[in-house]
Amino acid sequence: MNAKEMASLFLLAALWGASFLFMRIASPVIGPVLTIELRVLIAGIVLLLYVWMFKKSVELKAYWKQYLIAGALNAAIPFTLIATATLHLPASVAAILNSTTPLFTALTSRWFLHEPLYAKKWIGIGLGIIGVFALVGWSPVSLSTQTIVSTLLSILAAFSYGCGGVYAKKTFAGVSSLSLSIGQQLGAAAVLIPLVAFDMPTKQVSTLVVYSILGLAVFCTAIAYLFYFYLLANVGPTKTLSVTFLVPVFGVIWGMIFLHEKISIGMIGGLAVILTSIFLLSDVKIAVKRQEYIKG
Repeated sequence: MNAKEMASLFLLAALWGASFLFMRIASPVIGPVLTIELRVLIAGIVLLLYVWMFKKSVELKAYWKQYLIAGALNAAIPFTLIATATLHLPASVAAILNSTTPLFTALTSRWFLHEPLYAKKWIGIGLGIIGVFALVGWSPVSLSTQTIVSTLLSILAAFSYGCGGVYAKKTFAGVSSLSLSIGQQLGAAAVLIPLVAFDMPTKQVSTLVVYSILGLAVFCTAIAYLFYFYLLANVGPTKTLSVTFLVPVFGVIWGMIFLHEKISIGMIGGLAVILTSIFLLSDVKIAVKRQEYIKG
């Protein structure tokens, strides 16, 4: 990759890593459901404006039912679970836990697509599980019922990503990444609308929260996707996949700088073990498909 492409890769990782910071700020004030509803709705609208301004072609009507399912599995459910988890987990811990997604993508691909799991991948899955226990057990967060539940929510979010990746792989062959991204965001917004009334904010909304929502939707979602499309087109999916290793690192950095979160040796060790497991699980068949169809 040249300097421009490398800069785009790091910017993409920085933006996706910042999403945990913004959710950590907004969710306790306006609630996880409204936080994510605003994220996906604004992001979908911004991407539609991009399509209109640059006269891009997208397929939305033909797959609207499928976009509802993909939006639920790849955005509405995991985003909301992560936003709920950040009520009690630091942004840095949530970012590291989210990096276990390739583990669940491998498992769901084995269950539903019958893709083989070789010894290297089983070792990667085992290391990923060990990394989660190391992360949670040795993080600065006190081990409580809320912490455990929040950790399980983060893991369920990663599992939902895995299921969503398998569904997208089977359903959207030949559909452009831009079409899928817009359809997925708008589908997620439609799924969450009925739930918003049950999670309306009860606290005063500060300017910081408003900026966090805009940052989450416009920068961490809509603009991040444009960097993602640029990388896919210029360096291919395999090299773009390396962003998976950078996102949790940036999640930790942003949490430490802006939220003054403490970083322990256990967190660093857990992150290292999980990233090693991702490396062992990463291949063109599984990990690249995850990158092609999901993120957030």
